[in-house]
Amino acid sequence: MPRVAFTTFAILKRPYGDPVVQGFDDLTPSTFAQAEGSPGFVARAKESPDQSHLTNFSRDWGEWGRFEVPRFYTGGRTDDTDSRASTLSLWTDLESVFAFVYSGTHRTALAQRHAWFLKPEWPTYAVWWVGDDEIPTWADACARLEHLHEHGPTPSAFTLRTAFAADGTPVRVRGLAESRSTGA
Repeated sequence: MPRVAFTTFAILKRPYGDPVVQGFDDLTPSTFAQAEGSPGFVARAKESPDQSHLTNFSRDWGEWGRFEVPRFYTGGRTDDTDSRASTLSLWTDLESVFAFVYSGTHRTALAQRHAWFLKPEWPTYAVWWVGDDEIPTWADACARLEHLHEHGPTPSAFTLRTAFAADGTPVRVRGLAESRSTGA
């Protein structure tokens, strides 16, 4: 059964550790915990244990591949200059991704994103389907974000508002109409 790959990417107004973005950094552990406890969650990219002394760019991400960023990231790659926030995860279905994104701690963070992140000129997330035994890599995530930026939503990379089923046919994500009435 195909699974949903979901990646997020944003650029912080200041590098990690700066008081301007500390609120975002403080919410990260609880947001990850919420994702991991959400219905439909399969897995997320995590660095191998005992690597907190290394930058994201140097850590071992196992099956998720070497850490990479889309070409539109021009920020730093050291602990003192890293200003990107990115995730990569697997889900059973689009509705599960939607439910996580627009609820709980993640929704709280979304509501405050303008305080922490630069206004994007590129997609802040991409969704695509993978085989049931496939683990997407960071390189895949970057390619999908770039494809979405260049071509708009297609079956290869899309958004929750303009989504596609695993067979490539357009599909409406359940919950989307309700979110529009609540402003999500």
